[in-house]
Formats: sequence, structure tokens, C-alpha cells
Amino acid sequence: MSVSIFQVAGPVMIGPSSSHTAGAARLGRIAAKLADSFDFVSFGLHGSFADTGKGHGTDKALLAGVMGIREDDEALGQAFALAAEKHLDFEFHRTELAGIHENSVRIGFYREGRLLCEIDGSSLGGGTVLISRIDGYEVELTGNLPAFFIRQQDKCGVLSHITKVLAEHGINIATMKVSRKNRSEDATCVIEVDEGAAEELLNKMKAHPDIYDVKFIGV
Repeated sequence: MSVSIFQVAGPVMIGPSSSHTAGAARLGRIAAKLADSFDFVSFGLHGSFADTGKGHGTDKALLAGVMGIREDDEALGQAFALAAEKHLDFEFHRTELAGIHENSVRIGFYREGRLLCEIDGSSLGGGTVLISRIDGYEVELTGNLPAFFIRQQDKCGVLSHITKVLAEHGINIATMKVSRKNRSEDATCVIEVDEGAAEELLNKMKAHPDIYDVKFIGV
């Protein structure tokens, strides 16, 4: 059995826990890239995050992450003070999430009292994370590769437009997952790629009349 040095040594991080601290910070940082400018964040802690997270600094780590602070940054421990400086309000509460890992959180991003997006994610250990739901849509977003998150109408031709634009810019698709709630209604598409994305590419994707929004999530 092959074992990577990452699995043995774990990530470079501010502790004490790779799952409850480093993973939580990384999860918050990736989730925040899916929200536009926000002034309030709600954290619903599930399972072990709710039971033992306080002692591991999970609350500080999640808050630091949504402010863009990396898991190896000493500023992580100052998350509450930094949020006050940025006038970012937040709250933590316990919640129960179905069919999800025990180290999980539901993060709601708000601006002026309006919900922008709601994200369910888990810290799987060793600093690895998985975002499994965005606004109720099933996704698989790890943050290991650059990715696009696309909201679209579930119509023929939309995906071909997306893949054509990527091909024109020489970007290779690593994985693609499409999720919809009902046929011919709204759908989402998560595409992990090998390269970054220029603003011109995003604008070309958005130009399709049945694509509502495109967000690029760098690593």
C-alpha cells in the first residue's frame, strides 16, 4: 500500500487539529469564494464540529477561512478581532445535516439580510475537505483543483457551450458533475480543471442566455 508524505505528516497548519482546525479554515475559505460580498455569516455546526469544535478552535478557523485566512496563517487565532475590524457579523449554532460526514458545517452567507448562498461542507481529515451541497444542489467540490461553479437552465446546448469555451482557451477538464432538481428547470455544474481562468473566458461562458452565473474557484 502506498502512503504519501502528506498522509504521514499532515498539512502545514496552525493547530491543534488537522480536521477541526486546518480543515475547517480551508473549508470556510473555499466556501467564501462562492459568495459575493457579504456582511453576515451563519455557521450551523453538525456532529463532531458541534460537540468538540470549541476546544479545537473550529469556530475561529471557520470564521478565519471565510475572511480568506489560510490554515497556516497565525492570524487564524485572531479571527474574532479581525471580523470586528472588517465589520463582519457572524453567529454559530448547532444543526443536524442529513447524509453527511460528522465534521460538517452549513455556512450561510448574507448581505443586508438577504441570503446569498448556503453551502454544506465537511472536513475529512488531514486538511482535506468536501463541499457536498450548494443551495441544496448535490455537488462534489474538493478545492484540490481550480473549478468552475455554474448556475444554468437545464436545456440542451448549455453544456456544449461551456465545454466549447474551455476548449477554445486550451483548458482541460478533470471532472464534471451536473446536478438538477427537476427536468428543464435550474441546474448546476461543477467543473474541475487543470489550469486557471481569465476574465475573458468567464465572460464568454456568461454570454449564453441560459447561464445565470459563473464563479471560478482557484486553489
